[in-house]
Amino acid sequence: MTDIESVIGSSESLQALQTSSTIGKDEFFKMMIAQLQHQDPLNPLDGTDFTAQLAQFSSLEQLSNVNDQLKMLGLYQASLNNSQSISLIGKEITAIGNVIKVDGASADLAYNLSEGAEKVTISIYDEGGSLVDTLEPGSQQEGENSVTWDCSGVAGGNYTFEVSATDANGDVAPAYTMITGKVTGIAFKGGFYPYLSVNGQDIPLGSIISVNETG
Repeated sequence: MTDIESVIGSSESLQALQTSSTIGKDEFFKMMIAQLQHQDPLNPLDGTDFTAQLAQFSSLEQLSNVNDQLKMLGLYQASLNNSQSISLIGKEITAIGNVIKVDGASADLAYNLSEGAEKVTISIYDEGGSLVDTLEPGSQQEGENSVTWDCSGVAGGNYTFEVSATDANGDVAPAYTMITGKVTGIAFKGGFYPYLSVNGQDIPLGSIISVNETG
């Protein structure tokens, strides 16, 4: 075993340090001490290079500490979001989604148009994906719109709907569907991300548009 190996460990440990993409403080100081003890007396380590190495390591250590603090901050923020989402259970929300629950003779279908539309077509599907009805409410204004669906002739349960719209020139007018319902549960997917159960659909917390007290 060479003198430098005796300072920082076996040849296997030395090779591991040399090939590793990252080293810790202990490994860095072992290598630094070995470098000082075994430098060539006729060609000693340049002070400028030595200072630069220390400065680089100090910067890396600070960045590592900042990264650890950001991770802790992210976990703290996630815990706050989870606590807030639990308080939504039992409340009625409006969110981006396309599932409607049929339990009566009519149901309101809500959607948002990014611009005024000359023609709007609403397609409604059952849980098996089969088309059960199509509505054409005519021209509608930009913003939030809603149509009442006469669902007295269909069985109760969950249905999905899609909205397609075109402007006066026949170009597509972007639209997104919205749902309203009571939050019946919370699921934390991936361990951190809360999803609200509404009308049998899991809705991301960030998709909520409004929250109302039930009753």
